[in-house]
Amino acid sequence: MSRSPQAGSDWPGVDLHVVTGKGGTGKSTVAAALALALASRGRNVLLCEVEGRQGIAQMFDVPPLPYEERRIATGLPAAQGERAGTVFALHIDAESALLEYLAMYYKLGRAGRALDRFGVIDFATTIAPGVRDVLLTGKVYEAAKPGRKGGTSSKAGAAYDAIVLDAPPTGRISQFLNVNSELAGLAKVGPIKAQADTVMTLFRSKRTAVHLVTVLEEMPVQETADGIGELRQAGLPVGGVVVNLVRPRDLDDSQLDAIRTGSVDPTTIGATLAKVGVEAEPELVDALLAEAADHAERRALEDGQRTLVAELGVPTYELPRIASGVDLAGLYELAATLKEQGLA
Repeated sequence: MSRSPQAGSDWPGVDLHVVTGKGGTGKSTVAAALALALASRGRNVLLCEVEGRQGIAQMFDVPPLPYEERRIATGLPAAQGERAGTVFALHIDAESALLEYLAMYYKLGRAGRALDRFGVIDFATTIAPGVRDVLLTGKVYEAAKPGRKGGTSSKAGAAYDAIVLDAPPTGRISQFLNVNSELAGLAKVGPIKAQADTVMTLFRSKRTAVHLVTVLEEMPVQETADGIGELRQAGLPVGGVVVNLVRPRDLDDSQLDAIRTGSVDPTTIGATLAKVGVEAEPELVDALLAEAADHAERRALEDGQRTLVAELGVPTYELPRIASGVDLAGLYELAATLKEQGLA
């Protein structure tokens, strides 16, 4: 169903959007586009990444991000005279988060940095991945805290209206978000256990939605279905499914059926080529028909996967494949699509 660009969001009570997906589905691109879409509704948005790849900086063509919030883009205004929001970015790494944690709870300022030089910080976050996830998610929680003063926006001290988290892949998302369970065997009491408990109150609340990104292929769709099941089992709120990299539909169903059944007349193809000045050699016509058959088969497989996505029982959104690749202009194009479809 088509929507007006001025229509409201499907997620009006959500201010933490977690974006996950199988590797290669474009989850980071979707997270960035979602942040721009939310900003295009006049909201100040924080886009966070936790995988250490500096993907945000690359997508927005800005220098590598430090461990602090930086303004990187402005949303497009919905209408003339309306205010556009701003997108800020935060690159969260476990080592910096642990140093901040040690300074906050144990007053280890210079001592903490000394530990970092000796490699203790890296050792601690590697040997105890549950602790690493608590530190990463804890930073997100601090940014989402109601009434929290932060950012470097023109409205000094303004809280963020929304946060978009470019999260780990689907295969690890439940483990990453369900920090209480991961920490159970490591810490029964203490500040880090208290932090995990606090983080879980946000992640399990109606303020959060976990959106899953897929493409119309068997493995990503199956992993999306499995991810939804794991999230629900962990009591984590499932958002929508974004089908990414959707190709334009140049042929209708009847034409695809004719190609699949082999009922296309080669002489008709040859005559059409001749009209545009192309010599219709039999080899060329045969090659075109073979390519068309491959295309029709691919379409049938995609349609089958689209049916499976629809059966997942969650809101679904589709983003087109941009032939020239996704640059900043492409991100704005995808953001407009997400806004029109209601994800933002």
